[in-house]
Amino acid sequence: MTIEFSVTNNVFARDILTVAQLNQAVGQLLERSIPAIWVRGEISNFTQAASGHWYFTIKDSRAAVRAVMFRSRASAVGFVPRAGDQVEIRARVSLYEPRGDYQLQVDAMRRAGLGNLYEAFLRLKEQLASEGLFDPARKRELAPLPRAIGVITSLHAAALRDVLSALARRAPQVPVIIYPAPVQGADAAGRLAAQVRLANQRAEVDTLLLVRGGGSIEDLWSFNDEALAREVAASAIPVVSGVGHETDFTIVDFVADLRAPTPTAAAELACTPRGELLGRVMDAARTLARGQQRRLERAAQRLDRAAGQLVSPAQRLEHQRERLNSLGFRLASAWSAPQGARSARVALLAQRLEHRKPDTRRAAERVANAARQLGQAHARLRLQARNRLAAAGAQLRALDPGNTLARGYAIARDAQGRILRDAASLQPGQALELRFARGGAQAEVTEVRPESDAS
Repeated sequence: MTIEFSVTNNVFARDILTVAQLNQAVGQLLERSIPAIWVRGEISNFTQAASGHWYFTIKDSRAAVRAVMFRSRASAVGFVPRAGDQVEIRARVSLYEPRGDYQLQVDAMRRAGLGNLYEAFLRLKEQLASEGLFDPARKRELAPLPRAIGVITSLHAAALRDVLSALARRAPQVPVIIYPAPVQGADAAGRLAAQVRLANQRAEVDTLLLVRGGGSIEDLWSFNDEALAREVAASAIPVVSGVGHETDFTIVDFVADLRAPTPTAAAELACTPRGELLGRVMDAARTLARGQQRRLERAAQRLDRAAGQLVSPAQRLEHQRERLNSLGFRLASAWSAPQGARSARVALLAQRLEHRKPDTRRAAERVANAARQLGQAHARLRLQARNRLAAAGAQLRALDPGNTLARGYAIARDAQGRILRDAASLQPGQALELRFARGGAQAEVTEVRPESDAS
């Protein structure tokens, strides 16, 4: 049930309302009557729910009021408030109907006294976000084993000591190059940006740490500079930001490739611990040793098998000696065969040779007879060839076009050289080439007479 009424002194006397209706009416009255306002006070009883919503009380020395800031609004604040922080909030007055408590529904929050700075921070953050400088897709992974790490900070900053201590403890083997620049003051942002450019020009480190200790928003304002943010975004070297404490956020944190909550955490994120690397090396060495041992064992087994197949030189010499003795015995036996057996064999071979010796006289007669027959056959073939040649010559002469032309005929060809046989294929004015028995001529068709009119 929704109750519509104007605010008058006797409005609540008109109806008998339930408690829920009363709270609903009061809530509507508050929302219509009081516009969104800015309220300054101190944070207390701050709670961040698992849903991301913030619940807290804002108070001063004389009063307090409950407030709620939903996650969609809280994500744009840029810092997480703590108890005791002085803040300014933009809120709408509403009523929490189940308990009848009035509360502030917060739309925006900034640190008290720094409204202009915080608004500038939000404007620049929104601008750079719209340009894609905060896009996670453009951010790069850090080198797991950097050859050197660069640190951009003040030489007198406590953050530098923290970073150097953390790097010396975690990765003493990695060289550290310091690019000194002030981290606070009027020219700090420009000096920081210049050192980012210098590190990229020298290209001597694989990771850049941009660090500073905690402080107020004015102390950290150099890290909200637009030129510095664009220089960090354009850096070819991955940049880790470690500015302030965990609850402090700057523009550099959003454009950097990685944000660390503190300078020490930035140093820890920039390198793999030396102990972990040594552990990996030891694991790799043990794996290599086991693999080498297995290879040696397999090689030893192959060597044993090969050794079992080998014959010693003494055994090989003994085997050759036995073979030589056998061959000598066979040679001696071959030479000591009875002479009579060999002579008989020679006589038998001579008899067989005499029996198979050819009769040369008869062979000569056969050759002479074959020669005579060959001469006679050759003479006949020549006569036959001469007669065929004469007949072919007579036939060729009979078919010679020249003989036909000599009798008064001519050969007509068109422009393409084709012989013309039918007058019907000609056209008046067509060029012809005429061939006679002697010479030729060019002619032009003046009239075409079909076969029926040729006579």
